[in-house]
Amino acid sequence: MMPQVTSEIGQAIQLAVAPALILVAIGNLLNVVAVRLARIIDRARDLEKNFPAEPGEERSLAVTELGSLGRRMKLCHASVGFITAGGILICLLVILLFVEFLNAAGHADWVSALFITAMATLVVGLLLFLAEISIAIRVVKVREEVLHLARD
Repeated sequence: MMPQVTSEIGQAIQLAVAPALILVAIGNLLNVVAVRLARIIDRARDLEKNFPAEPGEERSLAVTELGSLGRRMKLCHASVGFITAGGILICLLVILLFVEFLNAAGHADWVSALFITAMATLVVGLLLFLAEISIAIRVVKVREEVLHLARD
């Protein structure tokens, strides 16, 4: 009887390994988004500290960039939330898979629903991250005079 229980536990652990690898990927994604968020916050603080007092083109550019940074911060924050939710769901999935395997409690519907929900939250988190990156690309433009200086 004991070898069968050990075998069952081994199989349950094998089932948990694939979701655990997804957790590693989620951790890496969270790291990337968190670093971007920190850089956005640093840039916003720098712009606010050196905000031009006089109205003009420089002040107008600073206001535009601060607005863009605000949108990017919100997208990164939402992305972190969704990716974290995906990670939590994957953890719950691992727990449920292990319990299901040991008890044969008939939670196949729950396992499927958790996996689908986890993947959906990861998709939303990644789409929000993509939106943040696209804003960054649209807003950050190298001025023509800087390009001319770099070429000379």
